[in-house]
Amino acid sequence: MTAAGPVRSESDAESDAGLLAPGWAGSPAASATSDGALLAALLDAEAALTRAQAGLGLAPDAAASAVSAVAAADLDVRSIALRARGGGNPVIPLVADLTAAVGKEYGPYVHRGATSQDILDTALMLVARRTLDLVLADLERTARALARLTAAHRNTVMPGRTLTQHAVPTTFGLKAAGWRSLVLDARDRLSVIRLPAQLGGAAGTLAAFAAFGAEDPGALVAAYAGELGLAEPALPWHTLRTPIGDLAGGLAFTAGALGKMAADVLTLSRTEIAEVAEGSGGGSSAMPHKANPVTATVIAASARRAPGLAATLYGSMVAEDERPAGAWHAEWEPLRELLRLVAGIARNAAELVEGLRVNADAMRDHLALTHGLIVSERLAVELAPVLGRARAKELLTRAAERAVAERRPLADVLDEEPELKELDLVELTDPTRYTGSAGALTDRALERT
Repeated sequence: MTAAGPVRSESDAESDAGLLAPGWAGSPAASATSDGALLAALLDAEAALTRAQAGLGLAPDAAASAVSAVAAADLDVRSIALRARGGGNPVIPLVADLTAAVGKEYGPYVHRGATSQDILDTALMLVARRTLDLVLADLERTARALARLTAAHRNTVMPGRTLTQHAVPTTFGLKAAGWRSLVLDARDRLSVIRLPAQLGGAAGTLAAFAAFGAEDPGALVAAYAGELGLAEPALPWHTLRTPIGDLAGGLAFTAGALGKMAADVLTLSRTEIAEVAEGSGGGSSAMPHKANPVTATVIAASARRAPGLAATLYGSMVAEDERPAGAWHAEWEPLRELLRLVAGIARNAAELVEGLRVNADAMRDHLALTHGLIVSERLAVELAPVLGRARAKELLTRAAERAVAERRPLADVLDEEPELKELDLVELTDPTRYTGSAGALTDRALERT
């Protein structure tokens, strides 16, 4: 019988520390998306609403001060989470606790005119904005490191691989420039995502605010958004989920962009390739010799999860009526997890690129693995005018077979062909002289800021 370890109560450990999520555990986004951070954002949303109402003469200034003074530390997040089952969302127990905290005099001004979705949607927009700030900073950091790699390896020739096989030569500079282009694409998409406040009342008509004395409820919406630093919504978006759809798309794209880079690093880090290596690879629990590409691994793992989370958010756009049952509720956890994943990916990508070691010697050595066949495309183009297309293809096919079978350089085999005596076969079969416009493309990529 196996002895069980000690059982710890929920209060003994953080409930969302990321024990099974090395991709984001310990990152700034872990704190920015924690239960405590969400509770703080919910309180920010409630306080901003009372302040906006006070600014328009709809609530006493003292009420706004009282609500704003309540901090997340003053409330029991676990209790709120457990009591959320009763109403299906955490705002209902939060409002009860917040009302009690501000006291009988100012309690009537808490959550006045709002519905739960107003507060939770707004809080999630705040969490998203704070997390995106972290992601964008790490994307800029990654882009800077990639720019350095790109410039340093502009002329570092390596095998280009298609469908897992050597194709034609390329440069590591162009590969790194491609990674950087994706990073900048992700930055550009995330930086223009509009994150609006949410305020509509029970069915998106703002009726309750008018009932409480607002002559122009639209002015209250503007003041509310201004208090929070969020965009002013043109309409309440309870079932118009464009902001969530935009977030899902931008975050999933970012995960895929950085995941592509990680996939390349994983391939190039294989023992038999070893063209790149992480600055400090992770160890193995059983094999002391290993230095695993752990950072690229956790990026790739997170990137594989992102599309499924985004799909849930896209699916939730099919929301019925003026406020939906289930579609809205289905968004909360996937959105937070997607924010966490992508923020973790961005942090790890910056660390990966900053520490990446490039083995230019291995890249150069691998160009010879196919005995010169890596430039067969060039030879076909060059020999066709000399021999005719059919004859050139026949000769190259036979020469390629001999080069492989005899393990000889293709240039040596071709040098035995009388028809080719006038050609500079050494130059024609030199992989470093067949990189096309790689240098120019790399330079063009580096012009982008």
